[in-house]
Amino acid sequence: MNGAFLSQLLIDGTTTGLVIALVALGYTMVYGIVELINFAHGDIVMLGAMLFLTLIGLLGLDHAGQSWLARHPWVALAVLVPACATFGAAVAWTVDRVAYRPLRHLPKLTVLVTALGCSFVISNLGLLWGGLPLAVFGGGRAPSSPKSVPDLLPTLNLLGADSVVFLGTKEALVLGLCLPLMAALTWFVRCTRLGIAMRACAQNPVAARLMGVNVDALISLTFVIGGALAGVAAVAYATYHGTVQFQLGYNLGVMAFTAAVLGGIGNLPGAVLGGLVIGLVQAATTLWLGSDWTNVVVFLVLILTLVFRPNGLLGTQMREKV
Repeated sequence: MNGAFLSQLLIDGTTTGLVIALVALGYTMVYGIVELINFAHGDIVMLGAMLFLTLIGLLGLDHAGQSWLARHPWVALAVLVPACATFGAAVAWTVDRVAYRPLRHLPKLTVLVTALGCSFVISNLGLLWGGLPLAVFGGGRAPSSPKSVPDLLPTLNLLGADSVVFLGTKEALVLGLCLPLMAALTWFVRCTRLGIAMRACAQNPVAARLMGVNVDALISLTFVIGGALAGVAAVAYATYHGTVQFQLGYNLGVMAFTAAVLGGIGNLPGAVLGGLVIGLVQAATTLWLGSDWTNVVVFLVLILTLVFRPNGLLGTQMREKV
């Protein structure tokens, strides 16, 4: 194995892993506060990707040079990323307000089944969305088929045309979106009053409520932040992989949830570490064994990790509250 091969493996694995980690943060934040596995989170990413592709078509970005934004793709992304983040936050808040909050006092199994139901509902909304008669969706003739995302960014190697290692603009976009967001989220949770209140709710919601913390508002804020991260992840995923389909949420959601469990569910650094591990494992497996073996190896790594580290790589043993 030469250095160029290893460097390319690290670039590809890190890029994929950061997208997975960004989605995993949404899972782990919600679980850390309300101990709910929000199965609908991956489908919110899918809806964000559908919105991203829709806006590309409406703004004429699928025809290079036809509009001012098409000639300035970074400006277009500066508009599309906040739009998808806001949309994801709104969808997540709506799901919590309509489906989860009225059931919060019921047994956890009830809310878990509701989360599965929300996932199916949102997934089918994505299927209907893919059938809209837009040119960017192929006229809506095949709603369930993968939709190609036009290349907004030029294809060039930022390391130089003669470099054997490829670091393109898409990889740079993923790094530029994910790393600052992860750093900002870590600062928010650790250093702000709202972040401290979130950690207090995660540790003991009853005590936090007695101390005057508005627990319901903080839970809603957690869903909003997770939804915004899902919207950004949708842009990163669609731009990097170049395809969108209504089952995107399930496939990406399974990997992101696996990353959250691998790193230690409820642990923010653990979600990032889990996502990076899965991204690197996926890249290595695809190169050496083929893409058909990717899921086999990923879940084998998860099983082996949980056998020896039941709480995940960075998880800690917590006593059950009674």
